[in-house]
Amino acid sequence: MKTVAEGWPIVKGDYTVGDPRSRIAVITLASQINPSPEAALWGSSKTENLGVEKIIVNVISNCNIRYVLICGIESRGHLAGHSLIAIHENGIDEKGRIIGSEGAIPFIENVSKAAVKRFQQQIVILDRIGLTDPEKITEIVRRYKGRGEVYPDQPLVAISQKKKQPTFTDSLSGDIIISEEFIMDAAAGVVCPTKDF
Repeated sequence: MKTVAEGWPIVKGDYTVGDPRSRIAVITLASQINPSPEAALWGSSKTENLGVEKIIVNVISNCNIRYVLICGIESRGHLAGHSLIAIHENGIDEKGRIIGSEGAIPFIENVSKAAVKRFQQQIVILDRIGLTDPEKITEIVRRYKGRGEVYPDQPLVAISQKKKQPTFTDSLSGDIIISEEFIMDAAAGVVCPTKDF
């Protein structure tokens, strides 16, 4: 069974790719902490909307990832870590608002409810918000990098809920072609079926 989507990580962001077979991704919130190559992904997230969306899209497109470690210091007002925990626990409402988030703009516009549900099912959140000690973070990565089984389904490439205006004209020469069926608008961070373009 394929465990990692072609072209993974699907969405660009402020992160470093480590070992795609690792069971853990690390989110350092607003802190810059040197990455461990033993994590699948390692990077910051400062916003409770686009930042959370990018995490969800990149995690569910790699079935090896079963844990998301949230560490570092929160960004003021946005509360990306708190919002990530809230979406994992509660999901989103019919308007795309993260239920229970106290962030300034906790609305998910580019990820479907199905993708959020998959995120909830696939991973376990390791809440260590406030932890900035690189050695302790690396210890956690080592403890979880090989723990558990691969998620027993195909990688899910998230599709935008809302139609976006394309920023390119020819779907076969767009930003990133994921397959014959899907294309990515990297500027918007959106994956859409090619038939929408």
